[in-house]
Amino acid sequence: MAKLVELNHDDYFVDQLGEKAETNVRCSYYPQCPRPELVFGLKPHCDGTVLTILMVDDNVGGLQVLRDGVWWDVPIIPRTLLVIIGDQTEIMSNGFFKSPVHRVVTNAKKERLSVALDYSVDHEREIEPSPQLINEKRPALYRKVKVKDYIAGLYEHFSQGTMVIDTLQI
Repeated sequence: MAKLVELNHDDYFVDQLGEKAETNVRCSYYPQCPRPELVFGLKPHCDGTVLTILMVDDNVGGLQVLRDGVWWDVPIIPRTLLVIIGDQTEIMSNGFFKSPVHRVVTNAKKERLSVALDYSVDHEREIEPSPQLINEKRPALYRKVKVKDYIAGLYEHFSQGTMVIDTLQI
């Protein structure tokens, strides 16, 4: 990823994780729902992590991403892993990599299972845009934040239906 944004240090994003980086596994089960238009499997949000690796059900869709005000189904590609960029990467890349707004919708006829592996910077560290990605033409888009404060804000904003990353914009 560092090469894509032409950072001098190829391991920049890995080095930002710190010695106490967090990895979490989350298994999600979405039962069939006779009236899926009335129920979200998971309401719209952005992942507050560096990235999420998602193993999705090979037979049942449900993951959608928001683009230009329209919800798009993420296609099912059997036996693949889906990588979702998180807010922490968006901040450290000064917006070059975007954390997509996504949701999970339920299915009227089939249950769905997914397994997510989340990677997060050490919660005691601070993150901010890389100095190499800031210049006169592209100033810093986000202010510095302690990761544990950011994570705490995620839960508050999720319950309100807002995005915590928006509070860090300069």
